[in-house]
Amino acid sequence: MNTTLQTPAETGPEIGAGSGSEVGRAKRLKAATMQAHDQLDKRIMAGEPFAALANYGRFLAVQHAFHRDIDALYDDPAIAALVPDLAERRRFAQIGQDLADLSLAPAEQTEAPRFAGGEIDVPTALGWLYVAEGSNLGAAFLFKMARALGLDENHGARHLAGHPDGRAQHWRSFTGALDEVALDEAEEMRVIEGANAAFRRVHGLVEQQYG
Repeated sequence: MNTTLQTPAETGPEIGAGSGSEVGRAKRLKAATMQAHDQLDKRIMAGEPFAALANYGRFLAVQHAFHRDIDALYDDPAIAALVPDLAERRRFAQIGQDLADLSLAPAEQTEAPRFAGGEIDVPTALGWLYVAEGSNLGAAFLFKMARALGLDENHGARHLAGHPDGRAQHWRSFTGALDEVALDEAEEMRVIEGANAAFRRVHGLVEQQYG
């Protein structure tokens, strides 16, 4: 099950638009992060996040903290120039509404968000966004499980609802843009490192809530 998301990179100089690479960046990212992704999926499901509303509330706390970390990315003009409909992909406010629907407050965070203030490294940010967007693609099954708890796109599970154009199309739009970004070898590695760091961050948040 895809609860969050998935990369390496047979990278060489200037991978991206016009590179002639046979394997797109998104697929390389999937390969490079497969182990971290699989470990996270198993850890999340071990917590039985849809067994009861209380468990789901912990899942929302994880989602809220992660999207708090990346919320500033959706306002970054450099990333917006690369990723279509970037602002529409933002889900932090929806998760806050989902928590409010269940009369839950966000978990207290003592650390500043991962991306807060200062210049944002675009390759690193793309890795984090890859994880966030992949979680949306993989949320179809989770949305069905949330419905079994009496939740839906208007109450408690807004952030799990699919895009009007369909999850697959929304994902392809993102990965198509990701594949087109021209990066050098060092930048390619920062995308991968960013994605793996995002997976580690979510894993840590899961341990906090379900450990």
